[in-house]
Amino acid sequence: MAEASGELEGPDFEKGCKIDQVADGEMFLGHAFGEQVLVARRGDELFAIGATCTHYGGPLAKGLLVDCTVHCPWHHARFDLRTGEAIAAPALNNVACYKIDKREAQFFVTSKIDEKPVRKPKSSPASVVIVGAGAAGGAAAEMLRREGYDRPVRLIGADEFLPYDRPNLSKDYLAGTASEEWIPLRSADFYREQKIDTFTNTSVTAIDPQEKKVTLTDGRSLGYGALLLATGAEPVRLAIPGGDLSHVYYLRTLTDSRRIIDKAKSSKRAVVIGASFIGLEVAWSLRERKLEIAVVGKGSLPLEKVLGGELGTVIRETHEANGVKFHLGRKPAAIQDRHVELDDGTKLDCDLVVVGIGVRPNTAIAKQAGIATDNGVLVDEFLKTNVPGIFAAGDIARWPDPRAGQIRVEHWVVAQRQGQTAARNILGADEVFNLPPFFWSNHFDLHIHYVGHGGGDDRSTVSGNVKAKDASVIFRADQNVTAVASIGRDVENLKAEVALERGNAFRAS
Repeated sequence: MAEASGELEGPDFEKGCKIDQVADGEMFLGHAFGEQVLVARRGDELFAIGATCTHYGGPLAKGLLVDCTVHCPWHHARFDLRTGEAIAAPALNNVACYKIDKREAQFFVTSKIDEKPVRKPKSSPASVVIVGAGAAGGAAAEMLRREGYDRPVRLIGADEFLPYDRPNLSKDYLAGTASEEWIPLRSADFYREQKIDTFTNTSVTAIDPQEKKVTLTDGRSLGYGALLLATGAEPVRLAIPGGDLSHVYYLRTLTDSRRIIDKAKSSKRAVVIGASFIGLEVAWSLRERKLEIAVVGKGSLPLEKVLGGELGTVIRETHEANGVKFHLGRKPAAIQDRHVELDDGTKLDCDLVVVGIGVRPNTAIAKQAGIATDNGVLVDEFLKTNVPGIFAAGDIARWPDPRAGQIRVEHWVVAQRQGQTAARNILGADEVFNLPPFFWSNHFDLHIHYVGHGGGDDRSTVSGNVKAKDASVIFRADQNVTAVASIGRDVENLKAEVALERGNAFRAS
């Protein structure tokens, strides 16, 4: 990034710039007060906000301008041009907002605008209890405060840590290129300042919808005015001999990632069981740590059902070019101290085994309370369950997507955005959740952006050159676009997201 190197790009907006240098509907990068600033134009109006996404530092000037918002090209965070507010995850912090003065044919960025919008919720339940402190739960707790809710908020998590950056656990953190300082989303001080009561190492053992209270593992009871279930999912466990040996690991939590890292330090060879996104990201990350890697997958190509044959082939070739070996069309039959035996008798030597064969939603507590479930907790378009006053979001929520029907997905950004929408609806917003699912996945120098929700039988067409890592794969059911997977085409993926959201036709460049 330019700011990180101390170099500022573009003109100095403090000294003035010609208005006609910014075309209507365009963004223009410059700087003011020692920081990169983005100026955007809508008709006769000019807006100025910070130019760097607060999620991972993405360059907003290379993103997409949509009405009075700018969408980050890296991971699709959205910011309001009028206020600098982060209005859609994964960014949680606002960017700076600046005052612009027009003087004849020029504009000048004159100062930062420090005032924050003051909001008052339409309704305020007596208290809000959030069960689950992952992506959805953490985002919901923050949104309640941003929307002006000033009554008790209680965030209950079974994890030993406060909300953290889960996607990084299988990516840069596991690879050793991101420090643990990056992992917490907020400090303990943040929750204290926001008056969000946090409970770690704590689960809810019972929900009483009639009395509107939950019972905790330590026997205490908490009353609630509104309840959000965000209990997430648990890894599917291997049911084979040796599946419970001490060198067999699953990756879901920060503790899991730490344990894999510690084991990797004394290991030379690892077997990854499952050619899933998690499994392949683990393969990439451990290969960065110089381990020999073998991936076992039951399909003929990695991720073919989700991404299609063209991208599946490129993913395999990218991994193989970096030394990863695949054993596809195979299943593990047994695990022993020094090897994994496959169903064809092949034995793969290893010191470390990581299993990534899927997850199951944690719905037991919901079922016990009489909340409707079916491969997840059933919710309506407002993320409400069938029980008044109880909402659900994240990996457990099965919601009516306007494009794909009733679906449940396990994506970080979806969980955060659902948490934000659920929080607003708890406060009476009646906001329909209609954003298309989005996720990203990294494999060495291959970066995939996927928006929408395709089915296994969808037709796929390729725009561009997949081998050159400059392409979009468009998935269709009948004539309708269901999803778009892109490599090297970040803005195109943003355009696909907007088209899906608005029900518009999408055409790749």
